[in-house]
Amino acid sequence: MKINKEGYKIIFITGIICLLIWGFIYHLLNNREDVGVMWLSAIVLVMFWFFIVSFFREPRRVKIHDADLVFAPCDGRVVVTELVTDDEYFGNREVMQISIFMSITNVHMNWFPVGGIVKYFKYHPGRFLVAWHPKSSTENERTTTVVETEKGHEILFRQIAGVVARRIVSYMKVGNAVKQNDVCGFIKFGSRIDLLIPKESELLVEIGDPVVGTQTPLARLK
Repeated sequence: MKINKEGYKIIFITGIICLLIWGFIYHLLNNREDVGVMWLSAIVLVMFWFFIVSFFREPRRVKIHDADLVFAPCDGRVVVTELVTDDEYFGNREVMQISIFMSITNVHMNWFPVGGIVKYFKYHPGRFLVAWHPKSSTENERTTTVVETEKGHEILFRQIAGVVARRIVSYMKVGNAVKQNDVCGFIKFGSRIDLLIPKESELLVEIGDPVVGTQTPLARLK
């Protein structure tokens, strides 16, 4: 299993903390007959550490390229499909919003849903509301990225921090040429991504659908 570079530090620190906790428990119970408690605590701490390691797993997936499709930029479940107006980039123009919620058990790598040129990028400091809260799209810590495709479609997507996710990593730079389904960032521990696409696009998913990053087409551009 390959581990994403964003997890190295957290995995190392978590391992040290687990060792210290077990050392304290061992010292506390060393002169007693609670051997079972020591073994149980060791198993629980090891399982917790492996959970942290697995959270930063980097899956190997076949890259699919289709300029007419918008692919899922992350693993998770669709929680919003609706027409909205956006005043950050689209000047209150009506667009289609697709939101995907990532639980702490999902792979948290993020990929470009389309290929093209990065036209806009901005980091927004903010709050840490639960990621499925409607106001998380505008009030939580987040990044906003817009990629213009070869056919002139502008696709906006936001990495949104949640109540647990408090560290967004983005590899975006305005002017960069990016390929569809290449890695674009990482969100640590539970979060959400919003996509804003042209409203005339053909929607290919519904609320509640599970999606797999780089593999599940969300919409067809027209």
